[in-house]
Amino acid sequence: MAQRDIELATLDANVRLAPAWNTMEKAEPAFDGIIDGCLAGERRSQQRVYELFYGKMMSVCLRYTKNHDQAKDILQDGFIKVFRNLPEYNRSGSFEGWIRRIMVNTAIDHFRRARHSYLLLGEDRSMEEFEDVPEEEEEAPMDEGWADLKPADVINAMQKLTPAYRTVFNLFVFEDMTHKQIAETLDISTGTSKSNFAKAKAKLKLLLKQAE
Repeated sequence: MAQRDIELATLDANVRLAPAWNTMEKAEPAFDGIIDGCLAGERRSQQRVYELFYGKMMSVCLRYTKNHDQAKDILQDGFIKVFRNLPEYNRSGSFEGWIRRIMVNTAIDHFRRARHSYLLLGEDRSMEEFEDVPEEEEEAPMDEGWADLKPADVINAMQKLTPAYRTVFNLFVFEDMTHKQIAETLDISTGTSKSNFAKAKAKLKLLLKQAE
């Protein structure tokens, strides 16, 4: 079995694709010891953090990318930022949630850098070319039960979306951002965010149906 398949199989068993707000504030084990070790520059503590959060953070990165290699690049960059910014973590909130936000921001940075790089991404359209929908028009909510699908199936389908569809869908569904917030984050219009979400949802539904 290929390494990518092994990791996706692990996700299948251990990771639920729940929205961020369902998991961020839950109680978690105390990480003070390994955090202190990381701040002291202990490689063993850094390795422990990597091992503890690799699987969950890889699932986040896979949702934002088109393939496993891109996801690993974002994951590595994200962990570098985690250790670099660890002195800023005040320990008042979820350590996992703090790491996740760094991973998401790293994925967004990756999208911004690659946004116009058609040859790099292998895509033939940029976000600006997608048609806006009227600002007042609201999209239909997600179908109930979608989050109970196998994580590996959802990730595989999401990786087939364009970067624009994939990014907007992730931010709206998994990060609980409004279209106004997404527009500000990605420097696009609210209508463009809504348009991309509606098209991403329709495409994802089709891909998942084909995979049944």
